[in-house]
Amino acid sequence: MEKRIRSSIRFGHAPSILSHACTVGQKEGEGPMGDCFDRIEQDPYFGEKTWEQAESRMQADTLSLAIDKGQFAPSDIDCIVAGDLVNQCTSSTFAVRSVGVPFLGVYGACSTMAESLLIASLLVDGGFCEHAAAVTSSHFSTAERQFRFPLSYGGQRTPTSQWTCTASGAVVVSAKGGGVQVRGACIGKVTDFGISDANNMGAAMAPAAADTIFRYLQDTRTKPVDYDMIVTGDLGNIGSVLLIDLLKAQGVDIAAQHHDCGAMMFNEHSQDTHAGGSGCGCAASLLCGHFLPLLEKGEIRRMLFAATGALLSPMTTQQGESIPCISHLVELTAEGV
Repeated sequence: MEKRIRSSIRFGHAPSILSHACTVGQKEGEGPMGDCFDRIEQDPYFGEKTWEQAESRMQADTLSLAIDKGQFAPSDIDCIVAGDLVNQCTSSTFAVRSVGVPFLGVYGACSTMAESLLIASLLVDGGFCEHAAAVTSSHFSTAERQFRFPLSYGGQRTPTSQWTCTASGAVVVSAKGGGVQVRGACIGKVTDFGISDANNMGAAMAPAAADTIFRYLQDTRTKPVDYDMIVTGDLGNIGSVLLIDLLKAQGVDIAAQHHDCGAMMFNEHSQDTHAGGSGCGCAASLLCGHFLPLLEKGEIRRMLFAATGALLSPMTTQQGESIPCISHLVELTAEGV
């Protein structure tokens, strides 16, 4: 059973990640991380008729691949925890509607992979599930259509803007031992530093990441040097600098350990992605394709994964509201650590 330490959680039985999978689109596959993904799909429609159907297909296929790689049957999964960026989490709902497995739909914007993994680990550690799946996705065209101008509008993107990734990641968390272990977690708090520019997500989300990372380090009495990597979701180039500065102001220096999925996904110069990548699938695909394999191979032994999300909507943006943000964190270790 888990133990709460102030605002953080230490898992008593350290749930294990027994399998994982990731899928990305063509642009992501052409980026510097292209070699790490299980599947690179050249067709942005994924064989479907609409962008929304494409994202659902991508997420369903990624979940299926994670289940197959773990040599499970869908009936072995006791619960699926999933979310996305589309209204009412419809990408996830439609992705799992034919699976016949209990489903928890969650929304944490781009923090959803950390949130779903955290909840799946709680279910497993608490003895409520033997196997639970955590999955999320994003699609460039569904996100752009919902949150910004229609693609046909041809609006100019600002230098602070980030490119929503067409990507998905899925993991199967188990009560059985072996594999990468989920050692701890920290549930994020909603933070709002008054930023209202929807094209500057990195700056809006950095304070949320700083708050969650700082609280977890304080609660667990650990330091940045205790971790091989401290990974954030998609702060991008601008938000990553702000995060380091915010933590330095509190006496915590993570510069040597910090990696950001949004900054890693694309080559900003050759791919014209400005401040980096974003979207639920950005952190999810790199967690499953890059960071979990590093832990499995023993190349790193201990890391923090703190995905970040901007909790805005088109309506709140039109009403001139600022952007509340959140960051959820999980601590991952190699087997036996």
